[in-house]
Amino acid sequence: MKGSQARISFGMIVLNGLPFLCCNLRSLYPFAHEIIVVEGACRASAEVCSPTGHSNDGTLEELRRFKAEEDPDNKLVIVTAEDEGMPDGFWNEKNEMSQAYAKRITGDYLWQIDVDEFYLKNNMQDVVGILADGDVTAISFPFYNFWGGAGYILDGYADLREDRWVNRVFKWSSGSRYVSHRPPTVQNAAGIDMSSVNLLNSREMGRRGIFMYHYDMILPVQAHRKSRYYAKADWHQLDGNRVRDWYRNIFENLEDPYHIYSIYTHFSWLRRFNKEHPEAVRHMLDEIKRGQFPGITLRNNDDIELLLDDWHYRWGCFWRLWLVVLPQTWLWSFKMRLRSSLIRIGLWDAVQVLRKTA
Repeated sequence: MKGSQARISFGMIVLNGLPFLCCNLRSLYPFAHEIIVVEGACRASAEVCSPTGHSNDGTLEELRRFKAEEDPDNKLVIVTAEDEGMPDGFWNEKNEMSQAYAKRITGDYLWQIDVDEFYLKNNMQDVVGILADGDVTAISFPFYNFWGGAGYILDGYADLREDRWVNRVFKWSSGSRYVSHRPPTVQNAAGIDMSSVNLLNSREMGRRGIFMYHYDMILPVQAHRKSRYYAKADWHQLDGNRVRDWYRNIFENLEDPYHIYSIYTHFSWLRRFNKEHPEAVRHMLDEIKRGQFPGITLRNNDDIELLLDDWHYRWGCFWRLWLVVLPQTWLWSFKMRLRSSLIRIGLWDAVQVLRKTA
């Protein structure tokens, strides 16, 4: 493969992916060997899906339309729980969904992508060039985490922390195995974690000017659905009622501007974003403004503008960053390195069993 273009298999899991879905597929298509999309709900998402475990916003139907009308090279592969032998349509967890696309990969690299994650076109071309050498075994991206609208990004503990661990691209070969969704982890046939061999980490990608654009919480309908899912998910130790109330208290009303993120236990705040957005996202936002997606609207951000113009708020962000957030971030980085080491030597599952029985 060295010196030739790598075959990139994009892997996506999705529930209620509109309005992002088709804009994202179109942006990936020119770079894809294949795009494998696993659609459907985990059981924790039962409140925001159909009774049969599928999207209730037309995502599955839109996938099938795209396959029929916009897939001339037969790159799109659609997978549902029924395809994996689960007649009720529900997946048990996101690990299972990710493993469903992993078992169908035929390319040289897996590029994991969420439906609301985008990249500038020139950045994707840069990554294709990097992968053509065949030496890199994994790539981790720095990212911009958008909140409330395309003009604002989150800052604080969660974003500084995750900035170092957003593994998205993995070398893939016969016998490769998708091990974990949190954090994304791929091992080769010998059980070696691909991110432990020749990783281009997020700091290096940031130096090269290559970023992931994560439009995580820019739409009211999107934030509402995510808060209902997070309230039921069992992979965190947060109070489900507080997570559910986050949508009304924070996303709608900004009652606590220093705990913006849905993981309410850590400081987080907003700052403006004035850089270029991917073309696909600009097109999607224009379509929303024109009413192309019934029931989907943009947030009124007058309150955010007032907040960011207030020097008291800026000063509050500054001291929280230096006195609280950075020390927390350094500790978290140590814990994640330890976790990666335990996964690599095969002890992570045993540690999880001990934690549950303690």
